[in-house]
Amino acid sequence: MQTAAHTSRDFEAELEHIRTQVLEMGGIAEYQIRYAVEALRRGDAALAKRVADEELKVNQLERRIDEACTHVIARRSPAAGDLRFLTMVYKTITDLERVGDEAKKIALVARGVRLNERTSPGFPEIRVVAAMVIDMLRRALDSLARLEAQSAPDVVRQDEEVDESFRALLREALTYMIEDPRTISRSIDVIFVAKALERIGDHAKNISEYVIYMIHGKDVRHVTLQEIEAAVKS
Repeated sequence: MQTAAHTSRDFEAELEHIRTQVLEMGGIAEYQIRYAVEALRRGDAALAKRVADEELKVNQLERRIDEACTHVIARRSPAAGDLRFLTMVYKTITDLERVGDEAKKIALVARGVRLNERTSPGFPEIRVVAAMVIDMLRRALDSLARLEAQSAPDVVRQDEEVDESFRALLREALTYMIEDPRTISRSIDVIFVAKALERIGDHAKNISEYVIYMIHGKDVRHVTLQEIEAAVKS
């Protein structure tokens, strides 16, 4: 940990264990997204159920990490740097739990419908957006693992691309529905999935912003990309 020296190695080990659990939680959330999109493509109810099963693990980890952070604060009275780390953890696990929720929404769609490139307008774009948000989440978690914020502005840029892709996909789906009413049901499913992925991108961006706060002590929520870049360079 790149924090102030501790008088107790046990304290350092506690913080490291918390970080390891957060990364484990993030890894599960990432695979939930992968499984959900693949279940959607294959119409695989068993794989969709696996996403729901993994959600239970994510929820358990959230509770476990939350409790561990609370105990550390109560027993150790952490200094500023470690307190920022614990604050980041509290916020990050909330976002990761919500990533799991969004993946579960996609999996629920997969149980009732199969989307593919040939019969589902917008599904090729869905797969592209899914790859983008998975990459965003991986970058954000890698920043947390390395305790560095250099890649955070890139994640914010990717989030802007995801938002634009969602808007373009929405326009495309609406056009299909107007031109051919037979596509309405599938188009609505595509929009629902795309919105879930767009929200996952938001959560990945949030995690990157928390890492900046942890390292630089600056709250970069609701600021411009230029301000985020300046915070990281400082």
